[in-house]
Amino acid sequence: MLNATAKIKSVGCSLDGIVSSGSPFAEALFSLNSSEYVVFPGFCDVHVHFREPGFSYKETMESGSKAAARGGYTAVCTMPNLKPVPDNMEHLQEQLTCIEKDAVIHVYPYGAITVDQQGETLADMDAMSEGAIAFSDDGRGVQSEAMMRAAMIKAKSLGKIIVAHCEVNSLLNGGYIHDGQYARLHGHKGICSASEYEQIDRDLRLAEEIGCQYHVCHISTKESVELIRRAKARGVDVTCETAPHYLVMNDMDLQEDGRFRMNPPIRSEEDRLALVAGICDGTIDMIATDHAPHSREEKAKGLSGSAFGVVGIETAFPVLYTHLVKTGIITLEKLIALLSENPRKRFGIPLGKDYTVWDLEKEVTVNPDEFLSMGKATPFAGWKLNGECVLTVCDGKIVYSK
Repeated sequence: MLNATAKIKSVGCSLDGIVSSGSPFAEALFSLNSSEYVVFPGFCDVHVHFREPGFSYKETMESGSKAAARGGYTAVCTMPNLKPVPDNMEHLQEQLTCIEKDAVIHVYPYGAITVDQQGETLADMDAMSEGAIAFSDDGRGVQSEAMMRAAMIKAKSLGKIIVAHCEVNSLLNGGYIHDGQYARLHGHKGICSASEYEQIDRDLRLAEEIGCQYHVCHISTKESVELIRRAKARGVDVTCETAPHYLVMNDMDLQEDGRFRMNPPIRSEEDRLALVAGICDGTIDMIATDHAPHSREEKAKGLSGSAFGVVGIETAFPVLYTHLVKTGIITLEKLIALLSENPRKRFGIPLGKDYTVWDLEKEVTVNPDEFLSMGKATPFAGWKLNGECVLTVCDGKIVYSK
């Protein structure tokens, strides 16, 4: 039986069989002391980079999946900017082999939209349709409207979702942070908001015309929110995600450090508030982390020279719980829908016997040296947050225990 001092409750899942005598939960929680534990359905992140095959010096399937488990995640979808790019079944199989061998949670890979993510020739989507959760060229926007049209037509015929990193290359102008107040004050090159929302506008028009399932990655601008809100009102089959850092930071929170460089960039306070409003009214369907580990050397070159991407899968829930739930912006039930129910529903990912247990009263200080991820670059280093994962169970097996 559980120790007498602990209270157990659940949000978004049933406690039936979870804390009964002999269950994995009961055995693992037996010696822990807390006034309250909360059981959630396993979180699901539809946007992560586990870097294997091809870039295992940044992250491996084992380290990435263990980091995810520590963050309460039992299912993730891995992006295709790998080596080789999964643009045919032979290349995709290399990642599937890594998953089968080393992943401790459920990992669902994306297939690329175009060959080598170059935007010029469609990938072999037919061959990959059974092994890929959906199709994306994440890290690169598909520049050609004709190519995106062809991809959507093919994806529709296969019953698959097109998942788009939206970015107009001709509008980037060498930028690396938001084209806003911080960039102007400190002499940095900015990335304009139009580079994101103009491609979203194009893709929404195509998705409406073709009837394809369409999902937008990591939206960061107020215009993106409004375009998607209007498209949903018209009946377009579109969903979207944003990430924790866009919801709790603005560009004036930046520091001269590579751990604040990501793509898209953290934008203005007006954009942040629009994203929060999109979370509250349902325009934004889910929160993903865009967990993107790099080596220390790649992130040690400041804002102008570091690689794009930060890690976030071990801090997502505490950041969101502390800054959105405890502040009364959204309910805990709403947060769990954004982290588990909604992404699973959209991408057809079952829950099964997947749960995570949290001590919500525990105050933690974000220390990247304690991360299980090989990546350490986080904009949240040193933040004091509430919530600590004490247990994660995937397929009825313990995959993380404090």
